[in-house]
Amino acid sequence: IGEQVLLKCSFKSTSPITENLMVDWTYRPLTGGQMETIFHYQSVPYPTTVGKFKGRISWLGNVAQGDASIAIQNPVTSDNGTFICSVKNPPDM
Repeated sequence: IGEQVLLKCSFKSTSPITENLMVDWTYRPLTGGQMETIFHYQSVPYPTTVGKFKGRISWLGNVAQGDASIAIQNPVTSDNGTFICSVKNPPDM
């Protein structure tokens, strides 16, 4: 509570990293419900502009090094849930 949380995500790709590489972070509350996209990256970071994580997500990744990590500022207990990192580097999925 109150400290920045690092959500690590690393990946390997058999294809060269290009501007087509996409990273999506999704979240589902511990109580269940809909998955929601909370962060998108394609050449530049696109943190969510709506919902409970608005203004609290920072991109810490470096796709050239296989890193797609993010950080959440000021976490609260209600942020508990499932966080999924998905990386697509066409044609490699």
